[in-house]
Parts: sequence; C-alpha cells; structure tokens
Amino acid sequence: MVKEKVEVCVYGAEVICASCVNLPSSKETYDWLEAAISRKFPDQPFDLAYIDIHNPPEDLEKKQFAQQVIDEDLFYPVVVIKGEIVGEGNPKLKRIYEELQKYGYEPKETL
Repeated sequence: MVKEKVEVCVYGAEVICASCVNLPSSKETYDWLEAAISRKFPDQPFDLAYIDIHNPPEDLEKKQFAQQVIDEDLFYPVVVIKGEIVGEGNPKLKRIYEELQKYGYEPKETL
C-alpha cells in the first residue's frame, strides 16, 4: 500500500542537452517515465510534472531547482523525487523505481 502520493518531476528543455545528443529529448523521457511507472506500479497514484528549465512555473521550489539545473550545467532531463535527484541525462528506471519503493510503492510482480 502506498504510504504517500509522490510527485516525480522531470526538468528539461526543448533543446537536447549538448552532452546528450543521441539520447531522447526531455519530453520523450517524460512520456516514457509516465508509461514505465504506470506499468511497474499499477493502481498506485503518482504525479508526474514536466518543468521547462527556461520557463518554469511560479512554484518557488521548482523555479529555484530549474535555475540550479542551468547554473550547475546538469545533464537534462533531470528527474527529481522529493528533492532527491534520481536521474540525470539518461535516467535509469531501476534507480527511479528504488526511490518510489522508499515511499511505499510496490512493484506489480509483488502485488
């Protein structure tokens, strides 16, 4: 049983990161994560937010982190769960799944 609904934030931009030329775009990664998380943790609610680092929402925390991605030249997309960076550039599903499990999410195969 999920202990709390988690928001997964994907920070990125329309232009692909210069160091990530042959990787999917930030939007493609967002779509891929939505499908992958939904399959792995069916019927377990989560929020997935895409934040454009060059045009972030008014939410102060998201706006500050978007600026951090730019200032620190992080490889985007950057995937963040509860303030923790769990993926950068080419995020790994295993790491994202592990982080979600910390909050009570149970993989499909153990339900």
